[in-house]
Amino acid sequence: MKRTIASSLLWAVLLASPGIAAADAAPGDVIVTLGENLTNEQKQKVLDEMKAPDGAQTITVSNVEEHKYLDGLIPKAQIGTRAISSSMITIKEPGSGLHVETHNITWVTKEMYTNALITAGVKDADIYITAPFPVSGTAALTGLMKAYEISSDQAIPDDVKKVANEEMVQTAKLADSIGADKAVALLAKIKQEIANNPPQTDADLRALIEKIANDLGITLSENEINNLISLFHKMQNAHINWDQVNDQLSKAKEQLSAFLQSEEGKTFIQNLIDILKEIWNAIKSAFSSNQQ
Repeated sequence: MKRTIASSLLWAVLLASPGIAAADAAPGDVIVTLGENLTNEQKQKVLDEMKAPDGAQTITVSNVEEHKYLDGLIPKAQIGTRAISSSMITIKEPGSGLHVETHNITWVTKEMYTNALITAGVKDADIYITAPFPVSGTAALTGLMKAYEISSDQAIPDDVKKVANEEMVQTAKLADSIGADKAVALLAKIKQEIANNPPQTDADLRALIEKIANDLGITLSENEINNLISLFHKMQNAHINWDQVNDQLSKAKEQLSAFLQSEEGKTFIQNLIDILKEIWNAIKSAFSSNQQ
């Protein structure tokens, strides 16, 4: 399942659960999460790599905690029996956005973490996720949410944690079939549309997903569409603040997606332009014929 981590898509889509805010966190505060099963040598290795400041608050994350939110989403073997993934979260100034970097993470891209973290209400922070050797990265989200709860002194509801983990896993699975950039772009665009015009029924949600996928040149299987309908239905029931989604998307308009910057994205845009030109030429030709 290894895949090169996409390098530049930073969809700053901030989703927040009511009542979750970093009111008690001050810019510059740092919290480090360490997998409980790291050896002392491995702990020092990741701390050195993260350049964790002396005196930074450190918490541990257990494999039991990882399984609590991932069981049923991916095979237990993929979650594993040891907590290894580690991270560092640095609180930034309000409005600065969420910025994620990764190392030794092979399946979950930094953009997938970004979307999932903001679903959980994490915002305005620099985040670094790593491991002493290559891992899938699915377990890191649990530690990050735990760290943010401590920094904000507010509990993230379990249903929000679960839907954030499901979003991360579903996006990673989609990426295996359609590519990481397209998968992240699809999820981000659907969120934006839901924020602007919430679908009222599952049929409306299906139509929205199919339209956005078509606009992005993405072909989804029936199973993938059904999984997305289920995911976004859970998001709607988790009482996510969609007004804040729209507000934060507006602040991120200048950030172009990696997909649009990639050769594939440029080809997609050019093909769209060519099709529009053909349609326009056909209209002009038909109009000219009618005038004769």
